Amino acid sequence: MVPMNKIPSVVIVGRPNVGKSTLFNKMTGLRRSIVTDEPGITRDRIYGEAEWRGKRFEVVDTGGMVVGESAEIPARIVEQAEVALRDADQIILVVDGRSELTASDRELAQLLWRKGKPLVLAVNKTDKHTLIDKAQSFYELGISRLIPVSAEHALGIDELLEEITKDFPEAEEQTKQKEINVAIIGRPNVGKSTLLNRLAQAERSIVSEIAGTTRDAVDTLVEHEGTRYRLVDTAGIRRKGKTELVAEKLSVVMARRHIRLCDVALLIVDGAQGITAADATIAGYAHEAGKSVIIVFNKWDEVEQKREKAKEMGLEADRRMKYLDYAPRIFISAKTGLGIGKLFTMMRAVSTARQMRIPTGELNRFLHSIDLQRATTPIRSRPKIYYMTQAAASPPAFILFADKARELHFSFERFLINQLRKKYGFEGTPIVLKVRAHH
Repeated sequence: MVPMNKIPSVVIVGRPNVGKSTLFNKMTGLRRSIVTDEPGITRDRIYGEAEWRGKRFEVVDTGGMVVGESAEIPARIVEQAEVALRDADQIILVVDGRSELTASDRELAQLLWRKGKPLVLAVNKTDKHTLIDKAQSFYELGISRLIPVSAEHALGIDELLEEITKDFPEAEEQTKQKEINVAIIGRPNVGKSTLLNRLAQAERSIVSEIAGTTRDAVDTLVEHEGTRYRLVDTAGIRRKGKTELVAEKLSVVMARRHIRLCDVALLIVDGAQGITAADATIAGYAHEAGKSVIIVFNKWDEVEQKREKAKEMGLEADRRMKYLDYAPRIFISAKTGLGIGKLFTMMRAVSTARQMRIPTGELNRFLHSIDLQRATTPIRSRPKIYYMTQAAASPPAFILFADKARELHFSFERFLINQLRKKYGFEGTPIVLKVRAHH
């Protein structure tokens, strides 16, 4: 029986390429796990939320498990799954109904039996009557709760959900605490997963010296000093033409999608290596999406001449990421924990600035207090502004009502944005200005 105050956890396990991620996506209603025909695509454990008949629960998609595999990544996948299984209230073992039972299936079933947790066998890819009949042969694994399903075609999913949730408590009506959605972005092997693990104080992403070992985006919910953060560790984004596997290309697409969905993007740069063209490209993705950005120089423990290097990094950021002049910078070590407390403070401050709203009356007092003549803008390109109002937050957007609608001259726009920042802060967030004709 699951305690009333605990959100139940359902863990999906199985050998590679049996359809675990497709089942996860169907249960959670999200295309969060990458699904292709390449085996071993999901490496980390991916968390999602689901609800069935008023019962809320957590679903965990684990990497394809091969018991006894000695290679580094497969062995780490098994470790990741073991962590998820410790907290599981229900386990779903997924097998391929189109294939014969394999030694891996049998070994996995034995391993899961030893956990002593409620276990359901989902015989996947059984979308034809002949295959449904064949599914009965999987009783050989000794798991009495056997349900034929087709995750791809949504067959048998209702029965599966009914079975796994029957002992779950009803979801209590509660006000969902506001979360700050944070995307951890950067090129491969700059320490994104290590940072996620440091922030979460638990090993959730696979950390390895092999560049690009995170393929999915991994969600982690963290509470720090009363504020909740939903951290998303995205796959390392490579430059165009550098991705070969279909899964890697999908990872880049999904990483950019998670940038679009976040509030704050942590752009992770290898502080020991310095800023690269790829870093600048990724920074551009976040800026174009209108996201608040913090530039995080990681691996600072590896830098010896820290003061000189910090100055060098600052100048390099000014040169290569001039469009991110609003983004605060921080030097940390995800490995040792250096600067992590300050990073939490910065994330909270940037999120608050992003959501700031200024009343129209206050904005117009501000407008009258600044000397627009100081803007280094040609007279003919300078609009006559009557008043301004804030149209939106996240990011903050302002409308200037002027003598006529026109594109703002870049120097006038820069001047006005700088004045807004000087007065109100807006640390870490882009500011949008639009002009409308005043009638």
